[in-house]
Amino acid sequence: MTYSGAVKVGGPADVHELADLIISKVAVGPMDNNAYLLRCRTTGEQLLIDAANEPRTLLRLIGDDGITAVVTTHRHHDHWYALGEVVAATGARTYAGRYDAEGIDVPTDVLVEDGDTIRVGRVELTARHMTGHTPGSITLVYDDPHGHPHAFTGDCLFPGGVGNTHKDPEAFARLLHDVETKLFDALPDETWVYPGHGRDTTLGDERPQIPEWRARGW
Repeated sequence: MTYSGAVKVGGPADVHELADLIISKVAVGPMDNNAYLLRCRTTGEQLLIDAANEPRTLLRLIGDDGITAVVTTHRHHDHWYALGEVVAATGARTYAGRYDAEGIDVPTDVLVEDGDTIRVGRVELTARHMTGHTPGSITLVYDDPHGHPHAFTGDCLFPGGVGNTHKDPEAFARLLHDVETKLFDALPDETWVYPGHGRDTTLGDERPQIPEWRARGW
């Protein structure tokens, strides 16, 4: 079946099958958070992005093969509510941005810097540090050698705008700058965007709206 990225809490995962990587997206919890399970096709190794809520749902998605790592995109509680239970059940190593780890109650094993590589099997993800929504949000970029890039943006980029900066003009300017320079200026329009809530999008769909975002200030 064709991947759409449209998921709902209590519903099944949607699966995006790439040449080297399988991405399973599920919605969990009262804030309709997205969690993403990445599986290397070659090795079977798995990594989870945002153990947001509903640990039983996430553990069923992970299955018997387990996971080697959980990456938390940022410090907001709705993105790591189930982290402790998932780590206890799987023994996975925890990753988070260096400047957000202090805001996550579960200890972070690996502090992630801008440009760091995180591996799942033979697949490499590049971390990009984004400020404005939180001090240490990270986006993970998979540059698929067989196709276009894929970006897991947490709450930094959504369909229709950047993440919430709570009406702080300086925070908004920082976030828009990071999103523009590290995503829109660096990656092609075909780049698929997997946000922390709601439906997916592409950089090409969002790029024409950037002047509107700048003018409105959010």
